[in-house]
Amino acid sequence: MTHLFEEIEAARQAITARSTLQPATGLILGSGLGELADAIENATVIPYSAIPYFPTSTVHGHRGELVLGLLAGHPVVVMRGRFHFYEGYTPAQTTFPVRVMRALGAGTLIVTNAAGGLRADWQVGDLMLITDHINIPGMAGYHPLRGANDERLGPRFPAMTNAYDVALGERLRAIAPSVGITLREGVYTQLAGPSFETRAELRLLQRWGSDAVGMSTASEVTVAAHAGMRVLGISMISNIATPDAPPANHAEVLAAGEAVKERFGQLLLKLLADMDSSTH
Repeated sequence: MTHLFEEIEAARQAITARSTLQPATGLILGSGLGELADAIENATVIPYSAIPYFPTSTVHGHRGELVLGLLAGHPVVVMRGRFHFYEGYTPAQTTFPVRVMRALGAGTLIVTNAAGGLRADWQVGDLMLITDHINIPGMAGYHPLRGANDERLGPRFPAMTNAYDVALGERLRAIAPSVGITLREGVYTQLAGPSFETRAELRLLQRWGSDAVGMSTASEVTVAAHAGMRVLGISMISNIATPDAPPANHAEVLAAGEAVKERFGQLLLKLLADMDSSTH
């Protein structure tokens, strides 16, 4: 039986056979946000199907490619599309690419998603700095760290109270006004999906203090924290998900990403250009 450490190493070797770049930062680009990868210079594009132990992305709007190169002069490894629990993968499978990013040398993870906004005073297209998260699948036992722990990858019982890096959040706050963005902030909740939430579920999430809801991210951040990575999370509010709002749909999510992609791209490019060796 192949163990996780060996699987990570096999994936790392397949990637380094195609690219000698050592990324400082990993990026996960969610629904409607993958076009930022088009700005990567000296890009090496690797289909997920060419990387051992990588799952296959099945969701429309997720390209299913790993891209290595330079963004704003900063060495990055970028996921164009992610994997989800609702696609039938285990939490360990959905977070496997984060492990590989870390093995490639990335010390920072920037994770993005499209999320439903639980605040009636927010608007579609707003960007939210994730300050904390609630991992519902993880709380229910579908946790990405479930099973035997390999100390080479991280501790058995990692702390999660500071999973989102405060300094990176402060940097994003400082940059946002310069690109015309009013940055929201709040708590992101991951649900299992694939159905969107009922009105009762939305009311419950609001009472729990959630500001945005989606079907990814929290598991990825948990694994990044386990691996000792610094994490910055950003949600693109793709629809208003209050109990009295119209029903959500995936086409709306993709359309919202199309509308905000330019400002979102400017924000991330400026952030990467501003990052120095202290964030690597």
